[in-house]
Amino acid sequence: MEQIPCCHCGDFFTPSPRHKNQVYCMRSTCQRARKAAWKRNKMQTDPDYRYNQILSNQKWAKAHPGYWKDYRSRHPEYVKRNRILQTVRNRRHRFCHQSNTDGGLIAKVDASIFNKNRLVGQFYLVPVIAKVDSLKVNIFDISSPYR
Repeated sequence: MEQIPCCHCGDFFTPSPRHKNQVYCMRSTCQRARKAAWKRNKMQTDPDYRYNQILSNQKWAKAHPGYWKDYRSRHPEYVKRNRILQTVRNRRHRFCHQSNTDGGLIAKVDASIFNKNRLVGQFYLVPVIAKVDSLKVNIFDISSPYR
């Protein structure tokens, strides 16, 4: 039987003949990593699953009031680490949104590049983001005396 490397630990193992696409070995840490990867992918791709997880977490939090407050009081090292990491996240967020002060502007209007190719004629504008019909447009070359 052929041996393949585990996606988590990198050790070689013989995959089970019953699981033809097996890429994780049977160690508990590797199986935990496999499940975490599956859940991460599911949360990103399935909105219903994500919504159900949010509802489940809210239901648990309602059934266990004060849990996190007690946990933080019993684990001061967790609180210290979280404060440091939150400061880093806040700085990163501030830095990423500092250049875009217009609040969600996708492109700068005045950042157009001079058209060296001189594309002139009839073209179809096909939308990529929204599902609407394509538009037929005419592009004319208006030579500016200042260029």
